[in-house]
Amino acid sequence: MGRKDLAMKYGYIGLGNLGGHIAASLLRNGFEVVVYDRDATLAERHRAMGATVAASAADVARQVDHVFTCLPSPAVSEAVLAEMLPHLKPGATWIENSTLSREDILRLGELAAQSGITLLECPVTGGVHLAARGEITVLVGGDAAVVDLHKPALQVIGNRLFHMGPLGTAAIIKVITNMLAFIHLKACGESLMLAKRGGLDLGQAWHAIAASSGTSFVHETEGALILNGSYDIAFNIDLALKDLGFALEFGREFGVPLELASMTNQTYVAAKAAYGGTAQSPMIAKLLEDLLQTDLRAEGFPARLE
Repeated sequence: MGRKDLAMKYGYIGLGNLGGHIAASLLRNGFEVVVYDRDATLAERHRAMGATVAASAADVARQVDHVFTCLPSPAVSEAVLAEMLPHLKPGATWIENSTLSREDILRLGELAAQSGITLLECPVTGGVHLAARGEITVLVGGDAAVVDLHKPALQVIGNRLFHMGPLGTAAIIKVITNMLAFIHLKACGESLMLAKRGGLDLGQAWHAIAASSGTSFVHETEGALILNGSYDIAFNIDLALKDLGFALEFGREFGVPLELASMTNQTYVAAKAAYGGTAQSPMIAKLLEDLLQTDLRAEGFPARLE
């Protein structure tokens, strides 16, 4: 990483479960970062790491060359963009780590372009625990020259970077990966319940599946949290429903029947009714536990992923 790369000052807005770790990776790797979150306590944690804490999104925009955001919904992303635009330097890049629909990405990219700001969509995938280690996967959509400009920063927040193509392409692949994860999670809960009701040692069954052709990333991560009983993946049911909604919209647009995604979406609707939208997304497995009055606990599994 050259001195020129580190000379660029970045902003980071949205310091929740995911964004907080991404901002921390930038700081650990020597980048100068100005941070803001509506929850001031989250920003203070980053001050201790060397960040400058701003008073608002507009205050971030005034101080930096380029700005990252990681926000909970398209509406919030649009509101933050509106606050930043009058203050960002012409030629600045807005690097969006949030998961947005392709329609939102293209629309917000056009709004930014009208003020001389370039949008680079950079949703991430792999889980909060990998973001904490700087090992998450970064999916990028946008102009190749802009990707190259920010590659030093992108390569410290994640260890695998895929430039998918022009603006909007990263939104499609991110929704596909999340759709697969939610489907796998539903399958994981059902398979663990089969093992439990079949009289198997559940911990041993988990290890056997992990060593088999039936394993998945979700089984090996979220499956462990189900067995612990924490379900704490730091990703809630409302976010899962948002992403599944994007997938089903793509299915209608591209003429692809998404039977498993549709079924999984209904499972998440039921989980929200049972536990609330802020409940952890692996709690779709608890629906089956409650229905069958059979828990899926086993010794030796973590409450959070490290």
